[in-house]
Amino acid sequence: MTKITDEDKTMKIEKDKVVELCYELEVEGEIVDRTTKERPLDYIHGTRSLLDKFEENVAGLEPGDRFSFTLSPADAYGEVDPSRIIDLPKLAFEVNGEIQERLLVPGTAIPMLDRRGGVVEGIVVEVNGDMVRMDFNSRMAGKTLNFTGEILTVRDATEKELNEGLHGEYVHSCCCGGHGEGHGEGHGCHGHGEGHEGGCCGGHGESHGEGHGCHGHGEGHGCHGHGEGHEGGCCGGHGEGHGEGHGCCGRHGE
Repeated sequence: MTKITDEDKTMKIEKDKVVELCYELEVEGEIVDRTTKERPLDYIHGTRSLLDKFEENVAGLEPGDRFSFTLSPADAYGEVDPSRIIDLPKLAFEVNGEIQERLLVPGTAIPMLDRRGGVVEGIVVEVNGDMVRMDFNSRMAGKTLNFTGEILTVRDATEKELNEGLHGEYVHSCCCGGHGEGHGEGHGCHGHGEGHEGGCCGGHGESHGEGHGCHGHGEGHGCHGHGEGHEGGCCGGHGEGHGEGHGCCGRHGE
């Protein structure tokens, strides 16, 4: 842990400062996310790891300052986009030759691969026969976000943190083979695939079309090999988190 000096206690939030803060997020009258002083949110200011308007609203604050602001959908995750609600074949959720039926429950969040090999969170809307309707809008799309909180610490980022990320996230970015906790857009892992965008990372996702897959044959980006995958195949387990970044105020891979 980096030692906090007396000088750090009087620093203002500006570019390349490491900030620790706690917050509550209220949406439609309910608290949907919070961090605490014991488990705060930390980030490097100015690196666009959080929503732009979130950073704008805390810029210039010092440790001990409190904040309260509201972000409209336009300043947060935008409106719900009907084009991001799509039907996928069940074969997109195949791992080791077996369709993961346990994942295909309405409301379940599943990390999926997009056309660029990035990871996006999809929510199961409904299952109809051999097709699964998935919603790739952020959970916070169309929502007005009400933030309250307090700035805890502000310090200079080290050269290592600026180069590698506060927690090494610029270095360690592979998404395959585990539980996806809060995913945004990033890079796929190890391989190429042709299919309907996706394929199941963490198993033998052999499917059909054009896009990203795992352990198959063809052209595109996927996980661990060449694959033909279906659009949005699952990336190694359950997706747990809030869209893109740190909590509900983040923008990149929640």
